[in-house]
Amino acid sequence: MKRVALLQMMSTADLESNLEQVTGLLRQAAEQGAVLAVLPENFALMNTEGLRAFAETELDRVVSLLCAQAVDLGIWILLGSVPMSTSEQGEPVIAPRVRAACLLIDSLGNIRARYDKLHLFDVDVADQQKTYRESAFVDAGEELVVVDTPVGALGLSICYDLRFPEQYQGLREAGAELIAVPSAFTHVTGQAHWDVLLRARAIENQVYILGCNQGGAHGEGRESWGHSMIVDPWGSPIAQCQKGKGLVVAEIDLEYLADIRQKMPVLAHRHRTGF
Repeated sequence: MKRVALLQMMSTADLESNLEQVTGLLRQAAEQGAVLAVLPENFALMNTEGLRAFAETELDRVVSLLCAQAVDLGIWILLGSVPMSTSEQGEPVIAPRVRAACLLIDSLGNIRARYDKLHLFDVDVADQQKTYRESAFVDAGEELVVVDTPVGALGLSICYDLRFPEQYQGLREAGAELIAVPSAFTHVTGQAHWDVLLRARAIENQVYILGCNQGGAHGEGRESWGHSMIVDPWGSPIAQCQKGKGLVVAEIDLEYLADIRQKMPVLAHRHRTGF
């Protein structure tokens, strides 16, 4: 069995402070034996107005830093989301918009996968910010991504994707054994729905769910719910934290996963009539 770690952060508009949080938590994750570390959505910058500038001036430095960290610590790192000025195919994204991209770095410092967020958070929430319109500054992605890692076949998703079960069914059908959900779920929506949705996606698809959330106040009236957790394929939370900065570590048991799938083969039983 291999260990994974979720790095719950309290990111702000201060890039250098955010990177200090990341490097400190990565060191703790490696010390606790994790072979894969998951960072939350917007880990480097919690500031919608600065996304395009970040993509054009800071992205390469941040990715290079984390590639070096992966090599130094001997750990795979999932960058929950970073703003990028190109699509998956390398086509330019028209300014001032970006793609919200999840990047997977292996322990040799190579980028092994990229996933661009499919579902954009355009909602009204009963918090201080009140209105979220992610589509005003982010272009949606186009592809599902599953990639082999030392802990199993990893499906990638980001935050609001969690509310769309068909995406997770597609990842399971593509071979996913674990699905990462780097997020910045708000306090209001997270308190009501976060754990329920994580557990539902795990149960429906018989996968480990790695729900890595932002965990506190970010300034300008925005607050995330925290409560990052790892859910096993039976739907049981096996490790979790509360709010604030923290680390969630658990072992991934693929034999247990295979046993659940053998005893209850829901994928084989799924009706294919198209309703």
